[in-house]
Amino acid sequence: MNQVKYFTKEGIEKLRDELERLKSVERPAISQMIAEAREKGDLSENAEYDAAKNEQGMLELKIAKLEDTLSNARVIDESQLNTNKVSILSKLKLKNLKNNAVMEYTLVPENEADIKNGKISVNSPIAKGLLGKEAGETVEIQVPAGMMTFKIMEISR
Repeated sequence: MNQVKYFTKEGIEKLRDELERLKSVERPAISQMIAEAREKGDLSENAEYDAAKNEQGMLELKIAKLEDTLSNARVIDESQLNTNKVSILSKLKLKNLKNNAVMEYTLVPENEADIKNGKISVNSPIAKGLLGKEAGETVEIQVPAGMMTFKIMEISR
């Protein structure tokens, strides 16, 4: 049974764009490679043909997975989210009380996490420890490196 996955609008658009690119650019390119390899004669000893067919199989698998993900995808309705407490899509300003460093993160669905851009998975240890908390609260969170203490400075959307 397939599992419903939640995405932001941008996340779903990225998936749709990737699927469209695979179907309209990659698929025809591989078909062309197969046709060129076929023209070279004996297919039983044609490494180019075998490689192209293998690549085609991998591409079709990737397309099928993307189509499956999109068929089970749901967009998060931001209007239904509580802005007073930390939840998915919350933009947070946190202060690490150990070193006084201030960090800003957005909690996103797991498949959209991108730490370089300040997007952390809602399933990460830090996010799990922050969910449901309010601005001004101090939170101790167990992470692989040990216990961390944060103060939630600000919650926004």
